Amino acid sequence: MKTWIIANPSSGTAAAKLDRVRELTANRPDIEVKVTTEPGHARALAMEAAAQGVDRVVAAGGDGTIHEVVQGLAVVQDRPMLGILPLGTGNDLARTLGISADPAEALAVLDHGVPRPLDLMKVEMGGKTYYGVNVSAGGFSGQVNEVLTGDMKSTWGPLAYVRGAMTVLPDLTAYRTSLAWDDGEFEQIDALNVVVANGRTCAGGVRVAPEADPADGLLDVVVVRYGSLLDLAGVATRLLAGDYLGSDDVSLRRVRKVRITSEPGMWFNIDGELIGNEPISFEAMPGALTVIAPPASTTDVPAAA
Repeated sequence: MKTWIIANPSSGTAAAKLDRVRELTANRPDIEVKVTTEPGHARALAMEAAAQGVDRVVAAGGDGTIHEVVQGLAVVQDRPMLGILPLGTGNDLARTLGISADPAEALAVLDHGVPRPLDLMKVEMGGKTYYGVNVSAGGFSGQVNEVLTGDMKSTWGPLAYVRGAMTVLPDLTAYRTSLAWDDGEFEQIDALNVVVANGRTCAGGVRVAPEADPADGLLDVVVVRYGSLLDLAGVATRLLAGDYLGSDDVSLRRVRKVRITSEPGMWFNIDGELIGNEPISFEAMPGALTVIAPPASTTDVPAAA
């Protein structure tokens, strides 16, 4: 089975791990290692692999590398299977799928793993189309971002706005956000953060959508609403503990599609890549990819037919 490993040597701890991958695949004529040299190169290589009839495309790097590879696979007709070698620092999709960060163990999944369906998120903003595979998060940057420290961002990830809002909450009440679920009408929601998830964690293990199933054909939409400083402090504490969905200021809804508008604009990222603050729409693409996962994948999703 012909396999291309598309590796980003600048992703997290990838350089040292990539050397190990080369050692482990040196005597495998069925495996070629392709190293990216610039932004967008992983996308181009994924598309080239599909055009050449490669059976498996393995994203070797962090979640950003997987995101780029997915941009290429999503737009081709005959999609190779997706493999993952988590060489980055966050490795959130790999965590959801139960793939080890150890290169030898992750490579073993390619030979002994099970093909499983993997949904994608089709995202549209400003006339452009993107594809997400893990988590998209939106929040108000403006005044909140001004009070965020580097430690806050690394600890709270895309929900750092919850922490920052404790300082500037009174000034955020002028923001107006509306969401439309599936094909329904827009309804106004006092949202501080909106998370649209296919995977369960982001920012290196923060469980922003702990119940998400990346193969159920649905989006997990988590909304953190405005609350008092005391309420938001409780949300923040429960987020770190992994059970913030139980908070009265947090709601979860599973849908096929969601549209979001805000005034002023809410900034969104997809798999950690910032894209903008215009009106945005998300639609689930059920089983768009086939991913090679461990036989006892933590997602508990069915094997691909």
